[in-house]
Amino acid sequence: MIDHLGFPVADLARSRAFYEKALAPLGYGVIMAVSAEETGGAAHVGFGADGKPDFWLSSGGAIAGCIHVAFTAPDRAAVTAFHAAALAAGGIDNGGPGLRPHYHPNYWGAFVLDPDGHNIEAVCHLPE
Repeated sequence: MIDHLGFPVADLARSRAFYEKALAPLGYGVIMAVSAEETGGAAHVGFGADGKPDFWLSSGGAIAGCIHVAFTAPDRAAVTAFHAAALAAGGIDNGGPGLRPHYHPNYWGAFVLDPDGHNIEAVCHLPE
C-alpha cells in the first residue's frame, strides 16, 4: 500500500553520503536525484533497489514531526478521488492531481497536507 517514504534533512549532501554507505550492504543505492529547480522547492535524493526509489531524503532542514508518505493508487482516477476526499476532510492542497514528468513520464500524483502538516500523496505509475 505504501509506495515510498521521505523526510527532510538538515544537510542533504551529508545525509546522502551517509545513506549511500549505510544502505549499500542492503542492496540500496541512489536511483535518482531531483534538483530544487526541477521541483520548484526542495532538492530530493531517492534510494531504492531494482530501479525504483522508495526511500527519499529532501533538503530543507530536519523538521520534527514532518514526514512524507505516498500511497499507491490503482489508477489516475483514484489519485484524483483521493485528492478531493482529502480536501473535503480538511486537508490543504499541496499539489493537485497531475503528471510529474521530472520523476518519470507516467508519474501521476496528488499531494495534500494533513492536519499536522505531513505531506501525504497518492500516486499511480501506470500510463493512462
